[in-house]
Amino acid sequence: MTTAREIQDELKVSGRRLRAAIPEVYAGYAALHGAAMRDGALPARMKELIALAIAVTKECDGCVAAHARSAVRQGVTAEEVAEAMGVVILMNGGPGTVWGPRGYAAFEQFAASGRPPAGPGGAGDGAGVSPPGS
Repeated sequence: MTTAREIQDELKVSGRRLRAAIPEVYAGYAALHGAAMRDGALPARMKELIALAIAVTKECDGCVAAHARSAVRQGVTAEEVAEAMGVVILMNGGPGTVWGPRGYAAFEQFAASGRPPAGPGGAGDGAGVSPPGS
C-alpha cells in the first residue's frame, strides 16, 4: 500500500503544474479553504476531523493524506480520529471498513513523525492547501 507521504509526493509536481495553468481557480479554492477551515463556531481542529472523515468517505487518497496531516497540525488526537473512523464505518458500511483504517493509518504516519511545521505542504500545491476535490 502506498503511504500518505508517498501520495502527497506523487501529487506535488502535477498539482503545481496545474496550479500554474489555472492560478485563479487555485486562488479561489485557497480562499474558500481558508474561510471554511478557520476557527468559528467549530474550532479548526474539529473541522479537520470532519474533513478527514469526509475524505475517507469519498475514498480520495490525496484528500485523506492532506487532511490527516492537517489534523495532526491542529492537535487532533488518535482517539478522536479512531472515533471519527467509527462514524465513517457506520455511515459507509463495508467500504468504511476499508477506508476507515486507511484514514487512521495516514493520521498515524504524520503523528509518528511529530507535529509537522505549519508551513507549506498540502498535497499537491505546495502552499498548505489541498488540491481541488479534497
